[in-house]
Amino acid sequence: MRTPIAFLNGRFLPFAEAALPLHDAGFVSGATVVDNARTFRHQLFRWPDHLTRFRRDCAACYVPLEATDEQLTATAEELVAHNARLLPASGELQLVMFATPGPLGFYLGEATGGPPTLGLATYPLPFRRYRRFFTEGVTLAVAGVQHSDPADLLPPRVKHRSRMFWHLAEKTLHDPTSRFHVPGAVPVVLNQLGIADTAFGCILAVAGDRVIRPVAGTVLESISAKVLSELCGTVGLKCADEPIDFRYFCRPLEPGETKEIIGRVSELLLAGTGFCVAGVQRFAIGEQSREYTWPGAVFRKLLAAWSDLVGVDIAKQFTEISE
Repeated sequence: MRTPIAFLNGRFLPFAEAALPLHDAGFVSGATVVDNARTFRHQLFRWPDHLTRFRRDCAACYVPLEATDEQLTATAEELVAHNARLLPASGELQLVMFATPGPLGFYLGEATGGPPTLGLATYPLPFRRYRRFFTEGVTLAVAGVQHSDPADLLPPRVKHRSRMFWHLAEKTLHDPTSRFHVPGAVPVVLNQLGIADTAFGCILAVAGDRVIRPVAGTVLESISAKVLSELCGTVGLKCADEPIDFRYFCRPLEPGETKEIIGRVSELLLAGTGFCVAGVQRFAIGEQSREYTWPGAVFRKLLAAWSDLVGVDIAKQFTEISE
């Protein structure tokens, strides 16, 4: 077959023919657990980590996952092997794996629903989408607040496909009437404590010889941030998990406020599956912003270490490969 294929409910089929019925809970309720991995040299990167997170999140959300890890791995590898053959030699894939509770029976007047839906699909890694991250750095801009807490019914660490508030965040930054108007920026959403997250990846801060990750459970669990924490040891850096209140990043502290760590942050990093790690050039909240020297020294070290890890010059993938 000379067209991309997907896997849906037990069979491979042309990508263009893969579809959910209108009464599937993933469409009706947005009840979809999802995970996204990428390839290097057409081989899946950190696949066991993605598989573990996917299975954990399915269990947390009561979405049945009947396939074994071995079956999911064989399916993913077959899908990648076929679809990678349709790419240019320099191309890479992103693989999406998703599960839903399946069709809702009451939509058809039936007493029961299901069976659960399981799908895997790939798409070419969009080098152009992330190119500016490696040519000019990332601009992060706060788009608003979404209250979340590790004790929530749907905790922030779960990766799911209910994306409405990220849609609103992006549109808010592009709305010229919004006080958060920063077109072209990566949208940032703060929780009630000022902890920041994005739909693109995890934000990490550099303070001295430490790279600071968000406290586990307060944002979406990031496999890319986990990779960075491992790479820190190879380049002489420490890694720590600490809460950072980003509400104070762009304004002076008031008398009595103690946010000492903010003044010591020299770089911000963004870690995400598609682009791995990028350096932040600007962080904005409304009309206030904070600039960083780009590319920063820690960013360069960690990008080089990640490139060594995978045997690929990551920056060149995004700056020199045309799609």
